[in-house]
Amino acid sequence: MNTVVTSREAILEECRKIVMEQGISAVNMRSVAAACGVAVGSIYNYFPSKTDLISAAVEDVWKDIFHMSGDFSVFDCFTDCLEWLFESIRKGCGKYPGFFTLHSMSFAAEDKASGRRMMEQYFGHIKQNLKCVLGRDSDVRADAFHGGFTQDEFVDLIFITLTSMLLQGRERCGPLLEMASRCIYQ
Repeated sequence: MNTVVTSREAILEECRKIVMEQGISAVNMRSVAAACGVAVGSIYNYFPSKTDLISAAVEDVWKDIFHMSGDFSVFDCFTDCLEWLFESIRKGCGKYPGFFTLHSMSFAAEDKASGRRMMEQYFGHIKQNLKCVLGRDSDVRADAFHGGFTQDEFVDLIFITLTSMLLQGRERCGPLLEMASRCIYQ
């Protein structure tokens, strides 16, 4: 057995394969070491704990899901970006079966606070990108937002609805797009 791992990226690539084939719950030090063809201790050189390994694997899967179709900077229309985001996650759910519904549960048995922080950080990044696209959208009504209803609150509500629809296994996001359009456009 090879005792030298080529890189952190190679380990995460094997983690993604495990998640695709067996789900996030199958990611652990032994399974990843076996997939990499290295000793378990080699994995510990890159990830000091199972929680660190799983957190990195979850983050890596999220990155893969959101980079499958492009990035947020190409959008000037909020609803186009929202549709792309929904489809990217939906396709990612197909590529990584059970990930979207099960990945957060894998943290329940581990370090909940660490998992929650990582998810909040990643989701915060997504919401910040949505807010940037919203700010670039020249078709948004001038009076769409005010002190009682801010862009941040709108993006939070949209993101909550989007994730809820995906967790329910919805195949299309038409109602979400319609709701967003009625809120922000003429």
